[in-house]
Amino acid sequence: MLRKLLAASIAAATVITAIPVLAQVGQQAIEEIEVISNARRSQGLADINAAVSVLGQQELNLIGHSHFQQALNRLPGVSIHRNNGQESLLAIRSPVLTGGGACGSFLIAEQGIPVRSHGFCNVNEMFDAHTENAARIEVVRGPGSAFYGSNAVHGMINVVLPEPSETTEFTLELGPRGSYRVKGRAGLDYGNFKHLLLFSGVNEEGYRDDSGVDQQKISWLYQYTTRNGTRLDGGFTRANLNQETAGFVVGTKAYKSNDLQATNPNPEAFRDSVNTRVWTSFAREVDGWDLVVTPYFREVNMTFMQHFLPGQPIEDTEHRSLGMQFAAYQTLSSGSDLALGFDLEYTDGSLQQFQPNPTTGSFFLRNSIPQGQHYDYEVEARQLAAFINYERSFDNGWDLSLGVRFENVKYSYDNKMIDGRTDEFGVPCRFGCRYNRPADGDNGFIDLSPKLGLSYALNDSHKLQLRIQRGFRAPQATELYRLQNAQTVADLDSVKLDSYELGFSGAGDNWDYLATWYYMDKDNEIITSSSRENLNGSHTKHVGLEFAVGYDISSTLSIRGVFNLAEHTYASSQISGGIDIKGKDVDTAPNTFGNLRLQWRPNPRLLTELELVNMGSYYTNPENTRDYEGHNLLNLRTQYEVNDKLSLSLNILNLSNQEYAERADWTTFTGDRYFPGEPIRAFFALNWKYR
Repeated sequence: MLRKLLAASIAAATVITAIPVLAQVGQQAIEEIEVISNARRSQGLADINAAVSVLGQQELNLIGHSHFQQALNRLPGVSIHRNNGQESLLAIRSPVLTGGGACGSFLIAEQGIPVRSHGFCNVNEMFDAHTENAARIEVVRGPGSAFYGSNAVHGMINVVLPEPSETTEFTLELGPRGSYRVKGRAGLDYGNFKHLLLFSGVNEEGYRDDSGVDQQKISWLYQYTTRNGTRLDGGFTRANLNQETAGFVVGTKAYKSNDLQATNPNPEAFRDSVNTRVWTSFAREVDGWDLVVTPYFREVNMTFMQHFLPGQPIEDTEHRSLGMQFAAYQTLSSGSDLALGFDLEYTDGSLQQFQPNPTTGSFFLRNSIPQGQHYDYEVEARQLAAFINYERSFDNGWDLSLGVRFENVKYSYDNKMIDGRTDEFGVPCRFGCRYNRPADGDNGFIDLSPKLGLSYALNDSHKLQLRIQRGFRAPQATELYRLQNAQTVADLDSVKLDSYELGFSGAGDNWDYLATWYYMDKDNEIITSSSRENLNGSHTKHVGLEFAVGYDISSTLSIRGVFNLAEHTYASSQISGGIDIKGKDVDTAPNTFGNLRLQWRPNPRLLTELELVNMGSYYTNPENTRDYEGHNLLNLRTQYEVNDKLSLSLNILNLSNQEYAERADWTTFTGDRYFPGEPIRAFFALNWKYR
């Protein structure tokens, strides 16, 4: 694999040095792209020293995603695996991470505000963001900037909603098995006051037995400028999900079995989730400083059956947060840009886990997992952070970016049940109860996250970027307080990741490119040992190459592609399945993945795209003895504008009707298991614009 990376590096360098000086049209197009994920205010993409990719409104409209995976996996470094319904597992310059705190490696935000609190994430939280009506989706690959802290370890996804404006638009989409989706927007402009209502809904009967999704989202956005020049920019989003979930199908290559593909071994499984966020930004210039303060409120409630655990307990978790983001920006006399600020968030959260039925299975399981209440605790969390960021451009073509963030996280835990390793009535299990409730306590974590960025304009169209930075995440509440077996205290430190990357980018009148090499060293990774104890027991290394290229073959035909080479390995000695896995590939970490898109626009009203999606093979266990062979899928998308108000679209997914797995896994209890991919399916949509 290292030889592949070296060969690809040499090839990339050869291609880059052979590229002629490019025209300015393409570069100007890139400069028009605005992002907020780097500095919490709008910046031109070409001016940012960060690995940021953007899906814009036009591309999102073409994709018309029924699951955000279909959109985000078009970006370099991103490999999202879909489970069932609206569930997902993320990977950004990383393996697909699982477990109670895996979600802490990625920061998911809407309008720059995290959709969940720093200590109460969930691996599926992307379904809380209003991606269906997004104006654009921004993805930061690698650690977030100084403006964002805990959880932005491997990357950040920020969903940006449209600016309020005078508009009315409605879309109706029909899909397989009678499923349908609707979305729309309606806005008014009164001069100094504008507002916009966004809504979306889906009713989907699942491909597999006893599965399906009902989901509704609504957002309201406003902008108001006062007489003294203060600008208010805020709104709310509420997302509701009711899902009947299909579990893994079990057996080697079960995803290819006609008898198993559409079955559901867990027809009783479900997930219900409600997420509400309210925010308002106040922006004003005072004595040369641009000041922005954003108070916000968040409430999350989620109940779901853990069908993947023995006994199938039901988890009921919720948290409410009050927070504030503050930033001050100033351009200094030297022309440098200085930003400083602080973040403050207080969260009150709780978790209950209840098993309504007796445990089935082996004699050991029946005598170690009791029926009834397993956990019932509350956690108060406080996050306090301060940051400073400095950027300067020099006349010789060099740009400098320096930033640092200090963050302090504190938890106060209150157990509402009997302490210890018993059932809810204090009775010990015959073989020792699996679930263990620690005594009340407090935990605190302090982290420092520096960043250095250098960029150099090779000429008017090519740029070189170098970045060195650290990402971190404090342990999640579930890692600290939902303990198992003999562990009574989780003595955990924050996870830390040091990232080094070198990137080349450029654009011309008919093409653009991006080539990035990265190396990341991750320490103190929190794992669950074979004794089901939460430990800082893993050290991993991550090295990769990301390529993104676009070329206009003619005035009507263009091609774009993304290709990723990556190697994610265990770097510390660790026994798993009787084998020391040091030097082995991390499971669910494909070495290659990407996609290739051919677009044809014969006239301004018709656009067709053929997309090839590649998923390389990957190991499904840490010992690297089981694997998934990978797959290639074809998708066809077509849009036709009947007139200025009416447009039609037809999306055909898995055009060649491949048998594949959305996700492959292996456990000692079940062996090979899979979430089967769906066969060929078509979605027809009608979009009507009133104004």
